[in-house]
Amino acid sequence: MALGSGCLRAGRGLLRAAGPRPPPARGHCAGGRPPAFGFLFDVDGVLVRGSQAVPAARRAFQRLSDGGGRLRVPVVFLTNAGNCLRSAKAQELSQALGLQVAPEQVILSHSPLRLFSQFHQKCMLVAGQGPVEENALNLGFKHVVTMEALRKAYPLLDMVDQSRRPKELPPPTTGFPTIEGVILFGEPVRWETSLQLIIDVLLSNGNPGAELQDIPYPHLPVLACNMDLLWMAEAKMPSRFGHGTFLLCLENIYKKVTGRELKYEALIGKPSTVTYRYAEYLIQQQAEKQGWKSPIRRLYAVGDNPMSDVYGANLYNNYLKSAHQNQVQAGVKRSPQAASPPTEDPLQLRKDCNNSVESCESILVCTGVYRHNADVPSKMKECMTETVFHGHRDFCFDPSLVEASYIVQDVNDAVQLAFKKENWS
Repeated sequence: MALGSGCLRAGRGLLRAAGPRPPPARGHCAGGRPPAFGFLFDVDGVLVRGSQAVPAARRAFQRLSDGGGRLRVPVVFLTNAGNCLRSAKAQELSQALGLQVAPEQVILSHSPLRLFSQFHQKCMLVAGQGPVEENALNLGFKHVVTMEALRKAYPLLDMVDQSRRPKELPPPTTGFPTIEGVILFGEPVRWETSLQLIIDVLLSNGNPGAELQDIPYPHLPVLACNMDLLWMAEAKMPSRFGHGTFLLCLENIYKKVTGRELKYEALIGKPSTVTYRYAEYLIQQQAEKQGWKSPIRRLYAVGDNPMSDVYGANLYNNYLKSAHQNQVQAGVKRSPQAASPPTEDPLQLRKDCNNSVESCESILVCTGVYRHNADVPSKMKECMTETVFHGHRDFCFDPSLVEASYIVQDVNDAVQLAFKKENWS
């Protein structure tokens, strides 16, 4: 299935099940005026680098909070991380920023999978690291098979690591369920094992213990979270391989073996439009719960990665323009996606939200993947500003979409900029 239709057709009417909302806080609007804007903050490279908080992050949230530590503006933390629980990420952010962050304010790369109810009853193979099984169950999936369970059931499939090869021929496996789809949560620890077993599942139509017959095509549904090729950690080298790099390997191996393209039922996480649509919904729910009557008109998306943060915000800005022009196809005319356009708005823009948001402006900071200073070699600057396209295969490169609305030094400057534009104190 095409990328656009896979992402945007999923989850009809399920935004109402987004979960509990943070407790209300009153009396902390600037001059008694409720906010008409909200923030979407990336995490790695903007608020933290690895386990260390970016110094400007606490200053930024002191501006955003009142004297009691309550946020004066709706905020969502929009990260492509996915190897943890939503509650754990909220706790981590609370400690880093010095204020209480609720799980309902956090969107991980896989969070929109709760909208994909058509797969929740299927037997799904899950790949990645961290609590992948618990994450899948929390998102609504009822029947989950982990990569380790599959490897143990069919030990003859995993042959790269000689130390793990069975010393004797194991008995035939019986009673193992047929796999009906694959969820790629994030980059695994043992890439070679995951690459091998995922290909085995796709080639065997979910029965990797059987002898290979005709290769099925289209293959089983594949849902992938987080397309980031690179991400920023504490290392002096600028960027580490992300899940996008793993996807690149998987796609090329599948094509080399079968001669056909690996297809995704959905690609979610930034820069996917469905992820930003979900974030907008949570922003509006926060404002409603706080009792702020003024409609949220503008979103400010603050990130450090031109390809995921800036591209995603600009792509969503195009979607909003199209939505406000009553175009049912949700931004198709200006969308750079290579895939076939969607034909409906599955997140029910008019029914589930008040459709008040008019724009999503991108603010690029220089504390992570992107660096805007003379110390960075020119070739690295080219790479970081996406002269080399770091986006996923299923997204076409449009240079205008990696041009940020604003470039500032850090997240504190980003908050000051938005406050100035909003005449907010």
